[in-house]
Amino acid sequence: MTAPGRRSSTFTRLLRHGFTDPSAAERLLEAPELAPVRDDPVLLEALGATADPDLALHGLVRLLEAQSGRDLLDTVIAAKPLRDRLLGVLGASAALAEHLARHSDDWRALVTYEPRDLHPGVAEFERGLAEATDPVSLRVAYRRCLLSIAARDVCGTTDVAESAAELADLATATLRAALALAGAAAPDDAAACRLAVIAMGKCGGHELNYVSDVDVIFVGEAAEGVDETKALRAATKLASHMMRICSETTVEGSIWPVDANLRPEGRNGPLVRTLSSHLAYYQRWAKTWEFQALLKARPVAGDIALGEEYVAALEPLVWKAAERENFVADVQKMRRRVVENIPLAEVDRQLKLGPGGLRDVEFAVQLLQLVHGRADASLRSGSTLEALKALAAGGYVARADFAQLDAAYRFLRSMEHRIQLYRLRRTHLVPEDEADLRRIGRSLGLRSDPVAELNREWRRHSSVVRRLHEKLFYRPLLDAVAQLAPGEARLSSEAARERLVALGYADPAAALRHLEALASGVTRKAAIQRTLLPVLLGWFADSADPDAGLLNFRKVSDALGKTPWYLRLLRDEGAAAENLARVLSAGRLAPDLLMRAPEAVALLGDGDSGGLAPRPRAHLEQEILAAVNRADSGAHAVTAARGVRRRELFRTAAADIVGSYGTEAHPAEADQGALVDRVGAAVSDLTAATLAGTLRAVVREGWGDTLPTRFAVIGMGRFGGHELGYGSDADVLFVHEPRDGVDEHEAAQAANRVVSEMRRLLQIPSADPPLLIDADLRPEGKSGPLVRTLKSYEAYYRRWSLGWESQALLRAEPVAGDEDLGRRFVELIDPLRYPPAGLTDDAVREIRRLKARMESERLPRGADPKLHTKLGPGGLSDVEWTVQLLQLRHGAGQPGLRTTRTRAALSAAAGAGLMPAEDAATLDEAWVLATRVRNAVMLVRGRAGDTFPSDARELAAVGRYLGYGPGHVGDMLDDYRRTARRARAVVDALFYTG
Repeated sequence: MTAPGRRSSTFTRLLRHGFTDPSAAERLLEAPELAPVRDDPVLLEALGATADPDLALHGLVRLLEAQSGRDLLDTVIAAKPLRDRLLGVLGASAALAEHLARHSDDWRALVTYEPRDLHPGVAEFERGLAEATDPVSLRVAYRRCLLSIAARDVCGTTDVAESAAELADLATATLRAALALAGAAAPDDAAACRLAVIAMGKCGGHELNYVSDVDVIFVGEAAEGVDETKALRAATKLASHMMRICSETTVEGSIWPVDANLRPEGRNGPLVRTLSSHLAYYQRWAKTWEFQALLKARPVAGDIALGEEYVAALEPLVWKAAERENFVADVQKMRRRVVENIPLAEVDRQLKLGPGGLRDVEFAVQLLQLVHGRADASLRSGSTLEALKALAAGGYVARADFAQLDAAYRFLRSMEHRIQLYRLRRTHLVPEDEADLRRIGRSLGLRSDPVAELNREWRRHSSVVRRLHEKLFYRPLLDAVAQLAPGEARLSSEAARERLVALGYADPAAALRHLEALASGVTRKAAIQRTLLPVLLGWFADSADPDAGLLNFRKVSDALGKTPWYLRLLRDEGAAAENLARVLSAGRLAPDLLMRAPEAVALLGDGDSGGLAPRPRAHLEQEILAAVNRADSGAHAVTAARGVRRRELFRTAAADIVGSYGTEAHPAEADQGALVDRVGAAVSDLTAATLAGTLRAVVREGWGDTLPTRFAVIGMGRFGGHELGYGSDADVLFVHEPRDGVDEHEAAQAANRVVSEMRRLLQIPSADPPLLIDADLRPEGKSGPLVRTLKSYEAYYRRWSLGWESQALLRAEPVAGDEDLGRRFVELIDPLRYPPAGLTDDAVREIRRLKARMESERLPRGADPKLHTKLGPGGLSDVEWTVQLLQLRHGAGQPGLRTTRTRAALSAAAGAGLMPAEDAATLDEAWVLATRVRNAVMLVRGRAGDTFPSDARELAAVGRYLGYGPGHVGDMLDDYRRTARRARAVVDALFYTG
């Protein structure tokens, strides 16, 4: 008897053997059924060797309770093979323990241990199911066969690939048995048709899970002398009955769902088609993913000859799939859609579909099969692991990558098997409960700290998959051109070209030349670039113009490759390489800015350079003025200012591209308005700082420290509204005021010289982009003087000001020069732009008339009005004129409307009740989208434009910037038209009739 407070020796032994609830285990060991072996150390050691000793003991006691004699107990103690297999199953699967408790003689299926039982095939499983006469007995026989597969699996007699193949063979035998039952129930239907069952997915690939949908396609033909329509009707009945036999739940549960949704037209298509109907569909209508699915097609039941005809007829089409337009984009789009559909709470636990999961390996292997299987029949395997092995043998995948991916895939599949085996439920989620994780870890041989070791191994293998699954496509391309590993199989030149074309490269020959230049040799530079390029190539391929990305990378590397910090930046700073890849392949503007001074690459990193965050205007102005003060001439000073401007334009463009595309670490910015505001503010601040520096340079060159007249630059239009885009001119007014004692004529001459010299210096051809100054919004337009005194502006506006000038002044804001003069200019114009009495009816009619005339006269000939972002219906002009009319009418009484910014004025108008909040949101959405399109056009083409590009690749690049994946250009244009149409309806109500 154990003293109170002390643990029994049994309790201690149970703990030592891995039991987590020794008290409960002690009680179970006291069961009368275990009395003869209660103290037998063999039993405890065998239980301790299982994945879950507590679960195994509980299952054993239940099974013994169902026995009528001592056969089972005696055999368990005497026969180690049975003991290991039976207890192994009981410790890994509560579902199979339940089956054994209900069918207490089925343990005998584990007794025999003949060679044929070690690796059974379809024939052995058919014998195991032969006595089934109805769906219920078929389920019992299926579980009995499953017992033997699970036993070999958990005992290590078979590896994960062999277990998956056995599960597929058992599924084949089960489909045949179910079809036989369906045929026996409807012999007339069976006689009227030939029906072939084609296994797809994991069953077709000979790599099935314990619990998985079994994907099938049905092919039917008429028996001799039978009408085809009647035969297809009979075949459909047979196929439907067969699916129900497998899928429906009975007292013995279900087997697994049979899923026929991979058939032509999916659920909307007929369940059974003739071979000619299948062929016609795949020749004309099938999508890329349907050919990808056919990689695993295998006839398994019914009329095998018909099934083989089906596979033979479709095989040539499968191996031509990689020639289809948008082939890789289609495959990658399907992969992205799978990831996007995972609930956020499950992403980190998704073993199959999440990043670094099983599907990443499977997609990568299938893509390479489709690209290279056309010319190499050795790659045409339905099994992921066999195909991966063949790809490595042929040089299509680097051997080191193959070894790591093979190990990772086997580990992840083993985890998946153990997770499903426990309850025999279809799931790919790693459990969160520690007891479940402990059982899984122990079942995989992780015994010292099962939970921690399992998590560590799982994360390690997932990381390998994440890191390698895209490199699979690109690393062999480098091996093909660099040829650094003699004796290893490598891609031929033709295979390399095929792969590049399939991955979206339009000029594979040029791409291979770039790769050879970047990756060949034994220098440190070449070695680091060989490490970086597989990842970079994947990011380039994710863009609309991979060729440009690779070419631009070569240019940057040629310029900076001997600079130590450049390669170190790309290698060591996580964000830099991906940011660079996005920037180099997103269009012309950012790479052009970078090529003029490649050292700006440093901005793409995470270090001390400030990264991609926009710099405040005060900091920009301080840097530019310091550079101007150091220069020995006005020209050199403005050159320095323009250099800062170019670098900061690159920073802004790069941040915009990265924010729009997103990165692996950070998704794309969801708030499109925030992106627009950041670009507008950054470019406007930069333009203001550049003008301030140029003004300082010109004054210092011509007059020293003090100009004879006070001088201010007033920003107008988008400049004054902090809404400049990459291609915008700087709309300005120039105002001056003679200093005390200075002759007005002398002051005017000085002011005009300043304006003329500023414009000249900012437009001199150089490596830096010009800054065009547009003063056409001045009084009298192009006919009036470029610069006026404050008194002259006052006199003009008092006597001659027109309605459009008051409207233009709504965006006026001082940006450079004398701050006091700028403030007094604003005080002068405030009564004009915010008239105390609002607008008269005549003034409103005149504004509407001008707007209508502008719409009819200024739209470029041949342009599609519905896609013109500035002058088209619902475009920028519509939104801005609507907002500005409200500002003119109500600005005097509503302080919130006294802003130069369109979006802020819209928000204030809604807040003041001048328009419904929904209408304000509609106009805001349209304005933001139109502005984004204009920014995208400039980024992609390198020159400004108000409408979508006509070139297909440029249009696709605009789509990528706006968040539309490959193949969705039509959706982008439809969305723009829809957004603009809704905005125009609001404009009609508020501007023309409100």
